Amino acid sequence: MHDTLPYLEPTDFPAIKRTTLAVLQVNLGYLCNLSCTHCHVNAGPKRIELMDRATVDLILEFIRRENIHTLDLTGGAPEMNPHFNYLVMQARAMAVTVIDRCNLVILQEPGYEDLAEFLASNQVEIVASLPCYLEDNVDRQRGKGTFSASVDALKKLNELGYGQTDGQLKLNLVFNPQDNKLPPDQKTLEAAYKQHLFEHFGIIFNQLYAMTNLPIQRFGSQLISKGLFTEYLQLLKDNYCQENLPGVMCRNTISIDWQGFVYDCDFNQMLQLPLGANLNRRTHLSELQSDSLTDSVIAVRQHCYGCTAGQGSSCGGALA
Repeated sequence: MHDTLPYLEPTDFPAIKRTTLAVLQVNLGYLCNLSCTHCHVNAGPKRIELMDRATVDLILEFIRRENIHTLDLTGGAPEMNPHFNYLVMQARAMAVTVIDRCNLVILQEPGYEDLAEFLASNQVEIVASLPCYLEDNVDRQRGKGTFSASVDALKKLNELGYGQTDGQLKLNLVFNPQDNKLPPDQKTLEAAYKQHLFEHFGIIFNQLYAMTNLPIQRFGSQLISKGLFTEYLQLLKDNYCQENLPGVMCRNTISIDWQGFVYDCDFNQMLQLPLGANLNRRTHLSELQSDSLTDSVIAVRQHCYGCTAGQGSSCGGALA
């Protein structure tokens, strides 16, 4: 489902403009080995949308031409795209920082046994979803057995050198609330994660990113079915913090979908809200120049309150 209508209504969210483009966030497709309840992409094993080689090459050409320094790969499970390894190697050859938004369980799936070693050998930064450090909570959100598989994957990453404070292999974890609440304080939660994971499993990692669930796609559908959509949106608005506005990720990032179309952020992509709120047509990466984005208007709607509520939320965690 797309549930676009609640978002396309007029909003009182403040107008914001883009700064200099620095990060290219690329959704390689909606295919995933999991079907998490908090997923705003509605990804899963039955999705067939995958970026093709021609669009991957277009991504690489844009990076080369526009001097992009960070490539942020997401999905679905981005590693399930058949051109994932090629894209990573080509980007790293240009000294681009590559981030893999990994669900961890994929590292344990048949056919992906060498994936962890590949990521390490290419010094790919891993941002790994682990929505809680307790087994029952993780399995409830992501499916039975996912916590155990995630722990095994984290141990393997640690063995490869990921998570060391003085190392080059960064391993950051992502927390998502289980219900219609804002995340707790990120620093406090990070300390709890680190203590529990080390004491029980010997696992270490660099940082924890506490992210707010946005009421889009699968999570939005659940809120609607429970009659909580309006209540949750009001929670986000009531906790709006203006100090978070300058740090929202859309100001220096654009989101590219599996077909190569451009959006102001990953959430707008899921709502099919075109770049700059140009509702008449979508912009394709093939027709985009990065200098045209500087000081351009960013498309905002009601869901944007999710990035500014409380301590704020971005692909790099809390803003406050």
